[in-house]
Amino acid sequence: MNKLKLGLPKGSLQEATVKVFERAGFKIYVSGRSYFPSIDDGEIEPVLLRAQEMSRYVAEGVLDCGITGADWILENASKVVTIADLVYAKQSSVKVRWVLAVPEDSPVRSIKDLAGKKIATELVGVTKQYLKANGVAANVEFSWGATEAKVATGLVDAVVELTETGSSLRAHKLRIVTTICESTTRFIANEKAIRDRWKKAKMEQICLLLKGAIAADNMVGLKMNLEKKNLGKVLKLLTSLKNPTISNLSQKNWLAVETVIEESTVRILIPELKKAGAQGIIEYALNKVIH
Repeated sequence: MNKLKLGLPKGSLQEATVKVFERAGFKIYVSGRSYFPSIDDGEIEPVLLRAQEMSRYVAEGVLDCGITGADWILENASKVVTIADLVYAKQSSVKVRWVLAVPEDSPVRSIKDLAGKKIATELVGVTKQYLKANGVAANVEFSWGATEAKVATGLVDAVVELTETGSSLRAHKLRIVTTICESTTRFIANEKAIRDRWKKAKMEQICLLLKGAIAADNMVGLKMNLEKKNLGKVLKLLTSLKNPTISNLSQKNWLAVETVIEESTVRILIPELKKAGAQGIIEYALNKVIH
């Protein structure tokens, strides 16, 4: 049987990745400290690895493909092929940022003010490239963790940290000076795997389902019945991926309308639809939306 060696990110992206795979139709079972989870697809051989190392192992051919952040591809200067940009982060379907931050009372106001200063980060290579591009000479040191504490206690002058909302930095009384880079989650492969017709088709199948699951994450389906005379009023209220699906009911002059909308709008929309004449309104969850 053909096998696809797939690297799954261990750590902050692990839980979100497993959930996306589940919505896509794959059941992944991670047991204890094992680095070899099981999956209900005999053609996939999953391995858990730190996202920081993933692109290197994919590039070297140890893995056919894997999931990691665009930031770590840049950091490792890995020669890999991006199959899909999955655009999900630890807790939400958004981009994350690596930002340069300093204490709230720091005199540093711009990247130029860090000349000759000490910066701690896990993203050393990308940070050095950013400083070089801005003509700033500073000392960048690798941080194994607790980076915010280092700047708060005066061990370093600034940090480059990953953030989604900036709330953690604010909690540590840090102020963002600039964004070093943005990152999204990528499904990557090595060139040898891409040239294998079976592996390429398998990867494209997985990515199609993953992207469909991500697209459906904040969407719901709506079904309703209404009299034809109320169709115009209802259509003005509805937003959907395309035009709603409209079909005739067995009862004369009655229609069934079905659409897909953002979940956040439902609590406002349903009462308005009711006022416009919609009846039998059903809201249902979506697993995938394939564009």
